[in-house]
Amino acid sequence: MIEARAMRECCGIVGISLSEGNSSLPIYYGLYALQHRGQESAGIAVCENGEINVLKGMGLVYEVFDEKKLELLRGNAGIGHVRYSTTGASRIENAQPLVLDFKGGSIAIAHNGNLVNTQELRRELEREGRVFHTDCDSEVIAQLLVKELMRHDLLTAIKEIMLRLRGSYSLVMLVNDALVAVRDPLGFRPLCIGEFDSGYIVASETAAIDVLGGRFLQDVKPGEVVIFKDGELLERHRLYKASNTAHCVFEYIYFARADSVLDGRLVYDVRLKIGERLAEEHPIEADMVTPVPDSGVTFAIGYARRSGIPYMEGFIKNRYVGRTFIMPEQRMRDVAVRLKLNVVRKNVEDRRVVVVDDSIVRGTTSRRIVNYIRRGGAREVHFRVGSPPIIAPCYMGIDMSTREELIAANHDVDEICRLIEADTLGYLSLEGLIDAIGLPARSLCLGCLTGRYPIEIPGEVCILRQLTLSQF
Repeated sequence: MIEARAMRECCGIVGISLSEGNSSLPIYYGLYALQHRGQESAGIAVCENGEINVLKGMGLVYEVFDEKKLELLRGNAGIGHVRYSTTGASRIENAQPLVLDFKGGSIAIAHNGNLVNTQELRRELEREGRVFHTDCDSEVIAQLLVKELMRHDLLTAIKEIMLRLRGSYSLVMLVNDALVAVRDPLGFRPLCIGEFDSGYIVASETAAIDVLGGRFLQDVKPGEVVIFKDGELLERHRLYKASNTAHCVFEYIYFARADSVLDGRLVYDVRLKIGERLAEEHPIEADMVTPVPDSGVTFAIGYARRSGIPYMEGFIKNRYVGRTFIMPEQRMRDVAVRLKLNVVRKNVEDRRVVVVDDSIVRGTTSRRIVNYIRRGGAREVHFRVGSPPIIAPCYMGIDMSTREELIAANHDVDEICRLIEADTLGYLSLEGLIDAIGLPARSLCLGCLTGRYPIEIPGEVCILRQLTLSQF
């Protein structure tokens, strides 16, 4: 998928606790590994001698930080964040980590996910006289935690706020000089723990652990709190446990890096199986299989392997085009898209081409892709999609279109095929997707594909998940 506004994930987070040394540089490298999860802002907060210092800015990781800036951020414990905005506008005030001072010290928080009861909680806190400096849900979490820390110890405070938060949240926090990791009871967003010689790392994906030469230990369990200090793992407590989990299905389809391991499954293997299953469900006589880079690559490899149709590159992606570039006139829109993606005319000319992508959201990008292939001389264009139709919005941290904008919410497959101007169109079935992931349906959040959600959302159908309280 190349249309940046079509679907965006919320954030990537990293936390590091060292026995000695400076945490800011490894956090920087960890954020670099998670840059795909957020490209609007980046930030790092570290603790030294009980004082939390933070540096953040708009842009990519390398645009915000340099060697001199990282030298100013000294401390053996720290957290980092890369952001796309879901709740909260794209502006520097909403960049994370957020730092709050209170009577007992300071906290810094970095959040991946999205709360569905943000406004309710915010109004309650404002009535109590608390002042907000951002419009993001992460500050609501931070303000709630500070409120509870004024009355309770750390674990009790976290237990109390988890009772109030509804939605998805994976958190890394500095509470004075302790690094704290928290994952919501349904485990919507990934969070994992790694170890290296001088301490521990907590990150959204195992790719960040690999970059630092660390050893992946295990995922933070849904409903679990893990506390680190001075490079040691001090405590871990599973405060809440649900009857089932609700792992985001689009982490496997699109968001996570293919070399990451999510809840025991290598994402590359899942995507390969998706491609194979797609070939079984929607076979076609064709001359070549090509992906929409980069997210369709592994699906296309699986499709080609199972179908026996040769895999070839029909597109070349320009990886040096940034988030914005000069586009002074409306008529230059096609030029702008071709700067990002260009057809290899010799490969597609006079061939029957299977194009494989991860999903179709609005359909506008898919139609452009089909048209580019046809203009390149393709005889037939058959579009294959590595997910079922997206028929409903996401409330758990993906910046997805409304129902009115979702093409599959308003058209059947034959109509979508005509609208994107393909010869044939095939979506992966829901059963095929669940089989490829290898988890039961009750362990996944399938809300955007089914319209049924694992938590209560006003106006939506809810599948209630019972929570139980664990003792600590």
